[in-house]
Amino acid sequence: MSGTPGLRPDGTRPEDFAEEARQASDNVCEALRCAGAELSDIVQVRSWLTPRGDIDAYVKVRKGVISHRPANMLAVVPQLIRPSLRRESEVTTVVTHSAAEPYE
Repeated sequence: MSGTPGLRPDGTRPEDFAEEARQASDNVCEALRCAGAELSDIVQVRSWLTPRGDIDAYVKVRKGVISHRPANMLAVVPQLIRPSLRRESEVTTVVTHSAAEPYE
């Protein structure tokens, strides 16, 4: 998955950064589910966030969602493609089990 932000299903961004980070994780979980994958299939996470002061909240949310240790990269950037966003992630998964029903 590429460019997964923390937007709610209605397209709004939570005001609180930790909530935005949790929503981004929920969005990743839903995309994985639709692809027949699960969190344990994640092998790499690349994230960008702004501002630097949100690093601790990002790490806390990530550790609460992903219990294994995939390769991880975090960069702090001045701005994302949508200036209102504060976090965006790319997730790479490898599914070694039989995938569930494909998303329709």
